[in-house]
Amino acid sequence: MCQPFLYRFDNFNLLMTKTEQQWRDQLTDEEYRVCRQKGTEAPFSGDLLDNEATGHYICTCCGARLFESDTKFDAGCGWPSFFEESPEGNVAYQEDRSHGMIRTEILCQQCDAHLGHVFPDGPPPTGKRYCVNSVSMKFIPTGNES
Repeated sequence: MCQPFLYRFDNFNLLMTKTEQQWRDQLTDEEYRVCRQKGTEAPFSGDLLDNEATGHYICTCCGARLFESDTKFDAGCGWPSFFEESPEGNVAYQEDRSHGMIRTEILCQQCDAHLGHVFPDGPPPTGKRYCVNSVSMKFIPTGNES
């Protein structure tokens, strides 16, 4: 179960830190591989790919709110896709030069978990496609917020 790790002092956030063993103890093997080792789940395999319920998506590792269901769309790429992040601003961006490509990696701003990548080929109004590993997120249906 995720615990609150973000400490807020006015508008200043401190990144949550855990040891590698603490992450291994908290996460499944696949969650650890994707979120902490920057892996990618197989396309069309994620539990959240076809989810059409209303609610929001949170970080598997720390529970930070990442995306809203009304920004999710079917990009046909094999991973859940969104055209905009949640207004909370919990998505960070980092240049990724792995695999002989230059891409923009997206990470959880609060715990540095690897989420996926963002591309400039999404629908209006943003033109962005946030391509996210299902295993990097949990879905919270509307009405089930704690």
